[in-house]
Amino acid sequence: MKPLQPRPRPRQQAGFTLIEVLVAVGIVGVALLAGLQASSALARNAQRQQDVILAQQCAQNELVRMRLINQMPAVGDSTVNCDQLNRQLQVRLTVSPTPNPSFRRVDAQVFSDNLPVLRVSTIVGRY
Repeated sequence: MKPLQPRPRPRQQAGFTLIEVLVAVGIVGVALLAGLQASSALARNAQRQQDVILAQQCAQNELVRMRLINQMPAVGDSTVNCDQLNRQLQVRLTVSPTPNPSFRRVDAQVFSDNLPVLRVSTIVGRY
């Protein structure tokens, strides 16, 4: 009788298979793409907020100027350039009559590069 010899163990595999590596790379890629889109959305929202704040400043300046001249504004359209933080914005003022002749409706629409940013409306009365 021969003495019992232990069976040789199969060699254990070390490392990852190609499929496992490809799945991990795919997951990391999707996560990075989602992060990129989120940061891009935050940057766009910050820029939009800055545009709206500057547009509000321009519109309010023109509406206050119109009230301070102490005259009833003439019916019609006009465009005024507004510089804010080294940016050129255009304010289109539209004055229209109302059913009461003592009041006029004034719409101030602000554009940046011919794209509308903000619209503000108010009523101006006789002084």
